[in-house]
Amino acid sequence: METVQANINEQHAESAFTTQSIIFDELYAGNTIIKYKRERVRNHVLQLLAPGSSILEVNSGTGEDALFFAQKGFKVHATDLSTGMQNELKRKVALNGMEEQVSTEICSYTQLDQLKNKGLYDHIFSNFAGLNCTDELDKVLASFNDLLKPGGTVTLVILPKFCLWETLLVFKGRFRTAFRRFFSRNGSKAHIEGVYFKCWYYNPSFIVNQLKDQFNLLGIEGLCTIVPPSYIEGFAEKHPSVYRFLKNKEDKLKSSRPWKYIGDYYIISLKKK
Repeated sequence: METVQANINEQHAESAFTTQSIIFDELYAGNTIIKYKRERVRNHVLQLLAPGSSILEVNSGTGEDALFFAQKGFKVHATDLSTGMQNELKRKVALNGMEEQVSTEICSYTQLDQLKNKGLYDHIFSNFAGLNCTDELDKVLASFNDLLKPGGTVTLVILPKFCLWETLLVFKGRFRTAFRRFFSRNGSKAHIEGVYFKCWYYNPSFIVNQLKDQFNLLGIEGLCTIVPPSYIEGFAEKHPSVYRFLKNKEDKLKSSRPWKYIGDYYIISLKKK
């Protein structure tokens, strides 16, 4: 029964993101904090990649990151369950003439053992909480070892169970948002383009414990810990000097306690033994 429910949730998430795919890039293009988040994640990943590395991207969306890494000379196999996202990605790959660098495949994160292009890869990458859309993250993580070369690395960007900024929204009367991570054991409702699905929250310890037999932890960084989350719309544009101050503080403290654990997201990287 749990597997059936998981599959239904994946189908709802796929429908939501497919519906949003044609406007996804436009929705977020002008958001300064989203740009900051992407730069942070990409710089983190680049430190782990040798020239010519191969990347398996999970939940690749419209391919913004896939194209970035391809243009840096890396080969990317970009996977996503959303047919709409994959179609938009393919359009952008063709537009940029990157067919030799970027390959695509429709595949669920819970079925990576069924990938047609199994690698082996130098790096597995998943950005912006795509993996929070499943309560079977243990199953996803268990598939990584067989897809990576010896010494290969993994970088995941995940929503934790506590976010300082989000909790502070209680003072603005946004109680549901402020406490949604506290009461999400059975999944927290999310909706995109009128389609509802569930997401779950995972602390770094969950990932480390699941992978400890085959992987060593390389590092954890908080993301949007001191800088506000991007859904606080217009903050950077309305308060540019405050934003720059907070950005500088986060860049200095991103890997320190408690900041690396209390952001909107965290970036976690591990290396295969």
